[in-house]
Amino acid sequence: MCGIVGMISQRNVLNLLLSGLNRLEYRGYDSSGIAIIDNNNQLKCLKKVGNTGVAHTRWATHGSPTENNAHPHLSEHIAVVHNGIIENHESLRHHLQTYQYQFNSDTDTEVIAHLIHWEQKRNGGTLIEVVKRVSPMLFGIYSAVIIDANNPKTLVAECSGSPLIIGCGINENAFASDQLALLDITNKFIFLKTGDISEITSSNIQIWDKYGNSINRDIIKKNIVLDPNKKGEFRYFLKKEIFEQPRAIKNTLKNRLKSNYIYLSEISDRSNKILINTKHIQVVACGSSYNSAMVSRYWFENLIGLSCNVEIASEFCYRNVVVHPDSLLIFLSQSGETADILSALRLSKNLNYLSSLAICNTPESTLSRESDINILTYAGIEISVASTKTFTTQLTALLSLIAHISLLKNINKKLQLDIFHAMQTLPYRIEQMLLLAPYIKSLVKDFSNTDNAIFIGRGELYPIAIESALKLKETSYIHAEGYAAGELKHGSLALIDINMPVIILAPNNNLLKKLLSNVEEIRARSGKIYIFSEKNIFFSNCKNIKNIQLPFVENISTPVAYIVPMQLLAYYIGLEKNIDVDHPRNLAKTVTVE
Repeated sequence: MCGIVGMISQRNVLNLLLSGLNRLEYRGYDSSGIAIIDNNNQLKCLKKVGNTGVAHTRWATHGSPTENNAHPHLSEHIAVVHNGIIENHESLRHHLQTYQYQFNSDTDTEVIAHLIHWEQKRNGGTLIEVVKRVSPMLFGIYSAVIIDANNPKTLVAECSGSPLIIGCGINENAFASDQLALLDITNKFIFLKTGDISEITSSNIQIWDKYGNSINRDIIKKNIVLDPNKKGEFRYFLKKEIFEQPRAIKNTLKNRLKSNYIYLSEISDRSNKILINTKHIQVVACGSSYNSAMVSRYWFENLIGLSCNVEIASEFCYRNVVVHPDSLLIFLSQSGETADILSALRLSKNLNYLSSLAICNTPESTLSRESDINILTYAGIEISVASTKTFTTQLTALLSLIAHISLLKNINKKLQLDIFHAMQTLPYRIEQMLLLAPYIKSLVKDFSNTDNAIFIGRGELYPIAIESALKLKETSYIHAEGYAAGELKHGSLALIDINMPVIILAPNNNLLKKLLSNVEEIRARSGKIYIFSEKNIFFSNCKNIKNIQLPFVENISTPVAYIVPMQLLAYYIGLEKNIDVDHPRNLAKTVTVE
């Protein structure tokens, strides 16, 4: 969840580190810090001129977000920045305290700094030799970058399950959690694998794998726009990314829309045979990705008759999983670095699934590299913590996969045409939804003093109700819940009164009449009702009811389009409450701890 950068160069690295931190802010913003080895070979956590340094932006795991807990952490001439969790930090802390080491923070990171210092003082050796000896003592999923003021011309890092890359520059090299942090110095990267330990100088890179063998990893050139995190005309990235959704969906569909059908040409013949033989789908995801997975369950079962289970990754990892015969395992992740997802993927290697398929927005992510089959979304870089365009492009990719499987299995030619037409028109449908922004903005005064809200939907709009509630929680800190409309009578109606806003997602489909009967239940309890529907729904007594008429959307793609006005509503309510909607408290974009 944290972001780390380490650079060694023949020029001053301070401004480069600061720029890298700025681009890693999405990974955590509780605190930040920089350590530099200055021109006198002194280690300083200050703004000093120097050619070697490390930097860190933090999302708090161990210890509150205070200055003492901010990275880097020092032990005399050793400085460490770290992302992840050291699971045995307490026992190591107690061990080091017996040698009179003083701890100034509550973090597990400070343990690494003192442990390296202790081991070097006890047995000597260069920094890389010491890190290799210390590594087996540390348990957990993490990455760390270490500098030693006594050896300022080298930088050492360890990748132990948490993402870490090397940026390969000219007379300078660097470590970072993400390519974005290093775009000022290079567009050539090495993606380290779990167990790798690396030493870099300004002119040389060495890597050892988990067995201690010296190895070469591929250098990959990436053409990334230098400043994708410019807001342009928008005040916040969140609104910018909401309005980028038509283009993001077009990019995700590019080269996949053929003549009246959808085909995923990136899937190999061998993988297509696996899809043909698939009789069950298991989807594993977290957060917003879990909600898109829940939508896909309705699609898999209703459209192509494949039974589908969906599970939260953190739960999947800690129970005895029963694998259905001929089951395909699908992972959904924006970053491809979510710790729970990667744990589930690695666990699944020992289970009897046909194959693993990743739907991800990051082609060089750990998830993409370790999965058997990959389908990329092309949402582009998403900076705001609240997922918007990555959510809708995941749904787009899932529906494209369903169309692809339908084609392979020769299930239903009309269905293939219907999905093709829905996907072809979807960017335009979302553009029409975005035109409602001024009207949706006018609704937010109704929510300025509310502390709770309920969203309801039926069928594939039920997960959209849950996602809508999540967006409102993230952006406004309003306690919101999404419910299946038919479940209100089983307890949640107790919450309804004249002060409770209830947002109803009511597409004009075969469930509308059922849904309207649930609306009557809410009316009878005097709830404040907001109906979002393409149909102008009339009630004889419209007190406490607002009908927000939406543009027409093809039935198949309704879930993708109906989330857009909910994103706008959450955005404008957050603004009304004077909240930084890009950086909700206590959250981070990429969750790399379990």
